[in-house]
Formats: sequence, structure tokens, C-alpha cells
Amino acid sequence: MTQHVDEVRPVGTVSRPVPHVSGNGAPVRPAPPKPAPPRRPAPPTPAVTKEQPAGSASWLPALGVLIVGMFMSILDTSIVNVALPTIQLELGISATDGQWVSTAYSLTEGIMVPISAWLGYRYGSKRIYVLCLAGFTVASVLCGLAGGLGSLVVFRILQAVPGGIIPVTCMIMLRRMVPPERLGAAMGLYGLGVIVAPAIGPSLGGLLVEYTDWRFIFFINVPVGILGVIGAAIVLKKDQGHRDRPLDILGFATIAAGLFALLLALEEGKDWGWTSYPIMILFTVAALCIALFVVIELEVDRPLLDLRVFTHFQFVLPLLLVSVISMGMFASAFFIPQFLQGPSRGLTPVNTGLMLIPQALVLAVLLPMSGLLYDRIGARWLAVSGLLVAGVGLLTLSEINVDIPNGSLVLGMCILAGGVGLAMMPIMSSGLGVVPPESAESASSFNTLAQRVSQAFGLGLLNAFLTVAGAQGLADRSGLLTPSDPQVAALSQNQAEMLVFYQRTSGIAQADAYSQAFVVIGLLCLAGAVLALFMRGGKPTSGSAPAMAH
Repeated sequence: MTQHVDEVRPVGTVSRPVPHVSGNGAPVRPAPPKPAPPRRPAPPTPAVTKEQPAGSASWLPALGVLIVGMFMSILDTSIVNVALPTIQLELGISATDGQWVSTAYSLTEGIMVPISAWLGYRYGSKRIYVLCLAGFTVASVLCGLAGGLGSLVVFRILQAVPGGIIPVTCMIMLRRMVPPERLGAAMGLYGLGVIVAPAIGPSLGGLLVEYTDWRFIFFINVPVGILGVIGAAIVLKKDQGHRDRPLDILGFATIAAGLFALLLALEEGKDWGWTSYPIMILFTVAALCIALFVVIELEVDRPLLDLRVFTHFQFVLPLLLVSVISMGMFASAFFIPQFLQGPSRGLTPVNTGLMLIPQALVLAVLLPMSGLLYDRIGARWLAVSGLLVAGVGLLTLSEINVDIPNGSLVLGMCILAGGVGLAMMPIMSSGLGVVPPESAESASSFNTLAQRVSQAFGLGLLNAFLTVAGAQGLADRSGLLTPSDPQVAALSQNQAEMLVFYQRTSGIAQADAYSQAFVVIGLLCLAGAVLALFMRGGKPTSGSAPAMAH
């Protein structure tokens, strides 16, 4: 028997196959080599990791572009309110008619929110965002060129159509491009457009109205809008639209009608009377349409908005807290300028705006900081502390009176802004973080709707409260004066002094009403701090999709 000895070769040489020989000397052909097993594909590299800080920079330019659009759409609401008296004077219209410049925008903006998510899904979020930003810029030019009330209202409606779509589209795109573990930091920066814009609107509006022309409150959007469109076209990634979900026409019609009736009732209740037939009919129509919308959305296969997000407590609770803190922030932003420019103080729009700058600076500092803290410790304790601080700020503002020093008002507004800066973005991030990706579009729409409705609802109720409390306070103080009072007899001889006396008395009554209103909102914020204890605790979970909390 022959033995086969393997040839030993030095290391590093190339071995060649040695033919095997059978017993009879015939060569044996080697068997064909077995095919190698297919290699498994390498796991995908995560988009952002702690070891790759450069990955976070990939979404920062895109986030900056979104902030520009969000800032511009929200700024236009507060900046116009400051210019309304000047617009009314130059166009020769009454205060009631002039209010429609703001009301028409608010109503149209609210109606467009529910359909915003579907438009982004159908045509692509980038395309919708660029078109809306361009449309908003063009409509701003038209508003600045308006020659009368009718044209200005029509152009404001055209401006509100893209203005209502932009916030939801921005939120959806932010959610897609930012990793869950960095959502807090991104939302903190994003808050600069959501919260700081209303805070600096009165200041900017006052400067433009006093030193230029009221039309520049619209023209200022043009260079910002052009730069935003160019930046969005370059920076934002293109996403394809989907044709597999038709528009839920009945759902959109019912929610649009319900929101229109609700917002119109809240806007006009103080003028038409809260118990008047038109307001009661509007509230009834709103309730019926919204109830019908819920029934339709639960029955159709592809609803306009996914109502299943409301089955999760950790989404509903932040939604309620966002509504409460929005009510406090926007109520102060609405009432304080009114008080400062009222007859008891008589400040100019510029001086009023300068007094509001410190709170904007507080927000600009705390919003990014709170986002970073959210990524480290979660939302619960930031929400609790922020709502407590906001409640303290509102109770500080409740000390308002005709003789209060300006520094005390600024201090109260800064404390309130500190609470909002700590709590607002962590609360929003926590609510969005528990929603699965397939429901993110609906969650973003409901989040924007909650802010819009809560602001209108809060201002509407507080205006009703102020009307009753102010009238009662004025009547009580007037009742203390009798014709036999020597002071009244002296004043009756001098009409100028009588006018000053009346203005001071009405200013005292108005300040008392504001004080009571701030107490009510402050107590709501303190109650919200208790509810915030039931939010998710701990550091937010990271991963490709957020965990769903039940």
C-alpha cells in the first residue's frame, strides 16, 4: 500500500495542489469545490452614535432651515397685533372691522392644520414646505401692497393657508431627521421659532410701525422667505410622495367646519356676547361637527388623522400640559402689552416692545438648555419645575396695578418665561417620543391643534372674565362716588380732569381684572405641575423607533 505524504513548504510560499494517484497509478481528479456560503450583509451603521458626534451636525443645517419657516409664520401673528391701531387709522376703518385682519388669519390657519399631514404624505414634505414658504412670502408682499380692508383680509387669508401648513410640516420633518436620543436638543432649538417669535413680535412690530411704515411688518418677511426657500431647496432631503392614501374628504370637511365654528366663537364672543344666539349656535355646530369627525375617523380605512394616539396616556397628558402652559404664555403676551399701551400707562409701541425683550432673552437661553437636559434626565422633573416656576411668575404678575413699577412687570414676565423655557419643549418632546413612526404625522397635527385651540380658548375665556370683572370693578368704584362728594363736584367743573379721573378709574378696574385672570392661569399651571408627576421619568430611550407607552 502506498502512503501519501503531504509536502511541507516554507511559510509564505504559494502552495499548489498535488495530484493524488490511485493504487494503479491513475490520477484521481479532485472533486469540484463546494460553493462558499453567501455572506451575511453587514449590519447598517447607525445614523448617530455617541462615538460619532459629527453625525449630529448632519441635521443641524436642516433644522436651521425649518426654524426660519416656523419663526416667520408665527411671528406674523404677534407682529400684526401691534400694528392694528395704525392700520385702522390709515385705512379709515373701525376697530371692529380692523380685528378681522387678525381673525381671518387665525381662522384660516386653524382650518389648514388637519390637512397638513396628508399633504406632506401625498406630495412629499420637502416639496410642500418649499411651496408653502414661497407662498407665504408672496402673500406677505400682497398684504403690504393692500389698499383697503377687503384686499388686506383676502391677502391675509392667502397668507394663512401656507402659514397653517408650515408648523405641522416642520414638526414631521424634524421627527424624521433627528435621532430619538437627540430629540430634546433639536426641540430646544426648534422652540426658538415656536416661543421666541411671539415674544419679540411686539418689539419688532413697535419699531417698524413707529420708525417706518406699517406695511414693513409684511415686507420684512420677503428677504427671510427668499433665503429660507433657497436654503430648503439645497439642504432638505427630498422625500417621495405616496399615492396609496386618498384624501378623507368627509373627515376634513367636518373637522374644518368644527374648528372654524369653534375659533370664530372664541374670537368674537367678547364682542357678540357669550350668551348671544350666534355664539351659542357656533358652539353647538362646533360640538356636532367634531363629534361627527370622530365617528368618521373611527370608521374609514385611511383616516385623515389617526385618533388611536389618544389611547396612550403618555401622549394625552403632555398634550394637556402644553395647552396649559401655552395659555399662560400667550395670555401674558396679549394682556401685558394691552395694559402698557392703555390709558393708565400710555406707553408707545416701541417702549412696550423694549419691556418685552428681557423675557425673549430668557427664552432664548433656556430653550436650548432644557432640550439638552431632556436628553439626559427626561421630561418629568423639567416639566414639574417649569410649571411651578411659570405658576409663580403668573402669580407675581397678578400683583399688577396702575402704579406697579415697570421692573416688577418685567420680573414677573421673566419668571414666567423661565418656567416656559424649562418645561415647554421637554413636554412636547416627551409626548411625541412615545408615538410610533406610523402615527407621528397625526401626533404632530394634534400637537399644533392643541396649541392653536388652547390659545384661542384661553384668550376667549379670559376676555369674557375680564369683561365681567372689569365692568363690575368699574361699577363698584363708581358707586363709591356720590354727587354730594366734594371731589366729584370739583371734577364736574373741569371736563379735562374728569376725563383723567375716568381713565384712572377704568385703568384700576382693568388692572384688577388682569390680576384675577393671572391668578386663575397661575393656579392652572400649579395644578399642571402636580399632573406632570405622572409623566414618564428617566432618560429617553434611544433606537430606531420610540417605545410606545401604555
